[in-house]
Amino acid sequence: MSDTNICANVTHHALLVAWGQFARHLGLVEAMKQVEIRQKRRVHSPQTKVLEFLVALLAGLPHLQDISRDAHPLDRDDAVANAWDQPGWADYSGVSRCLSRLTTAEVASIEQVLQKISQPILNQEIGQALQQEGCLTYDIDLTGRPVSNGSTSYPGAAYGYMGDGLQLGYQAALVSMHSPTYGRVWLSVAHHAGDTTSCTQAEAMTLAAEKATGIRPLRRTDQLRKRIADLEAVLRQGEECEQRRQRKYAKVQKRMQDLCQQVDSLQQEVQCLQADYQSRSKTERPHSRLAQARARLMRCKERKSRQEQQVESSRKYLQCKQTHVRQWRQELAFLLTRLTQFEQDNADCAAPVRIILRLDAGFGTWDNIALLIEMGYDIYTKPYNQRAAASLRRRMEPLATWTRMRHDCEVLAVASLPHSTFPYLLDVLVKRTQTAQGVTHSTFLHYGQDRVVDDVPGWVSRYNGRQTIEAGTKEGKNVFQMYHLKVRSLPALALQEHFATFAANFVRWAAYWLALTCDTQPWINEHLSNTKKMVQVGAHTSAEVLWYPSGCLLRFSDQSIYAGHSLQVGNCHFQLPLPLYQNCDFAKF
Repeated sequence: MSDTNICANVTHHALLVAWGQFARHLGLVEAMKQVEIRQKRRVHSPQTKVLEFLVALLAGLPHLQDISRDAHPLDRDDAVANAWDQPGWADYSGVSRCLSRLTTAEVASIEQVLQKISQPILNQEIGQALQQEGCLTYDIDLTGRPVSNGSTSYPGAAYGYMGDGLQLGYQAALVSMHSPTYGRVWLSVAHHAGDTTSCTQAEAMTLAAEKATGIRPLRRTDQLRKRIADLEAVLRQGEECEQRRQRKYAKVQKRMQDLCQQVDSLQQEVQCLQADYQSRSKTERPHSRLAQARARLMRCKERKSRQEQQVESSRKYLQCKQTHVRQWRQELAFLLTRLTQFEQDNADCAAPVRIILRLDAGFGTWDNIALLIEMGYDIYTKPYNQRAAASLRRRMEPLATWTRMRHDCEVLAVASLPHSTFPYLLDVLVKRTQTAQGVTHSTFLHYGQDRVVDDVPGWVSRYNGRQTIEAGTKEGKNVFQMYHLKVRSLPALALQEHFATFAANFVRWAAYWLALTCDTQPWINEHLSNTKKMVQVGAHTSAEVLWYPSGCLLRFSDQSIYAGHSLQVGNCHFQLPLPLYQNCDFAKF
């Protein structure tokens, strides 16, 4: 290659240059240029400013102003702009104004671009997971995005539990999938007010994951039909009981009316006798007609008082039964609607797959677990509260014996445990641990085809595998600086959430791409395989960039941690193995 085809410049953000090449390879940059954003263009287009915001997140910049005020400002790094196919970067103030003026529709268009770019790689991972494990594993979590408690400039912020206390801010609903190649792939994220609770988001998050992947398990309509049949039987019994209580209530009301008439009649009799005795100046004696009439009136009033209590008791009982019947009717109508929807889902799903869903206790209400079971998922979770856990423990103790796992730990496991308030049989595990502070109990719930009771350590390990999403939320806060909300409009806040999850996926995909592109340089696997190091170190190291028509060469400077190494980017063809997903027969899983 002649020297006339080579140009060079220096960057202080070496990996951002490499990632820019990868973004262009994926078609991300070109797709972002096509997004319609109705804002004026002066020097830089609004699409450039939005893309600059993504690059700032990839660089792990804590604040938006760091784009221009960092030790090595991103907006002055021409090599990074060139790598991302931009004429230059805007000042952070211009980026801030652009983000504050984004509309919800424009953010939705950007989200669609990210989804379109992610879909081929996601499809590849789905195919590999199904071939290797025979199922997919999803984790869902709700994590806080706190702001200053005295702040008034964040729209829609509300107080909610974040971390260990009550704080003002937002909640992010995150769904991830276990990935054979990348360890973890984010599927979806949703932005909510700070007072949003986990138990209200299980269905929405699961549906978001189905939308992102385009696949779902087979709905358990047989189970749902049996639940509906059982509820119809309960409803019939309730309606019969309600009719009996109505007849009884009518009877006691009739008795009450008769007593009221008797009291009125006796009162009139007493009044007449009193008038007669007064007119004749007759003295009332203990066994006179007036005294006897007063005694009858008193006894009748006592019977009336007792009857009033019976009427009130019968009314309350009838009202309670009517409430139950009304709730059962509403639940039946709701379940029938769900059954219709699930039957349509199964008819539209040509290739259902087995999916394991792991949830923490915040999602583990009985209603959520029942819904997710009917949606076809295998469930690993914990009870929603300690009262439910204690109730399960009392039911289990007569059915099984404690088994010692370690010197300080015993377990109690029961398969297919029935529960009076839950329509399905669950596998239940209680782990009792002796600590310095006393005895603690942990309760685990499972529904699915795995015989978890036969492998208790594997059961606990499988549930604890959801630590991968907890590590992901911590990575988002510490590496991609989601502790710092860089924008203050609702559309931009939602965009930041989407960009942060995409950035976490993108960095892993880029590392894999670089390993394939530069497979002759073993140092890459050693230094460029850790997300935190790539963002906090690799994206802030200096290098000389030599540009070629087909890519670039990064020569790390002597002041770089990678001194003595080079990275050649862009001259190796990288093809995502899409046929692995497209030709995979999901039905056999």
